[in-house]
Amino acid sequence: MANGTIAFDTLSTSGQITGTAKSLDTDYVVNGSAKAWFNFNGTGTVAILDSFNAASITDNGTGDYTTTISNAMATINYCYTALGGNTSASSTVRIENTDKRTTTKMELLAYNTSQGELDTADMNALFHGDLA
Repeated sequence: MANGTIAFDTLSTSGQITGTAKSLDTDYVVNGSAKAWFNFNGTGTVAILDSFNAASITDNGTGDYTTTISNAMATINYCYTALGGNTSASSTVRIENTDKRTTTKMELLAYNTSQGELDTADMNALFHGDLA
């Protein structure tokens, strides 16, 4: 089997979709897709449960995690979203960036107002932007 390249500018349907959403410029797919994401267990033995373009996670202490992606982002100005959940927490878990962001790493702190920093059972991080 030969490997090759397929080049195109627009994806179109075979006519089974009604309305105006019958085609999509590939720029929207490339620019709008997540470049990396993590779902990991942040309690006990920290482990990645599912991911894309994820190299590793590091447990830096209670509620403090570093996510490392496999393929670097073009700049540190990428967009990220992170959230966590913990059934034992008495209020919503908030995630903050520690301003230690690089093109391959993001350190996240999980905490809530009543308990301070805490390990969370369900951690998620999502990265959008251009890859290097």
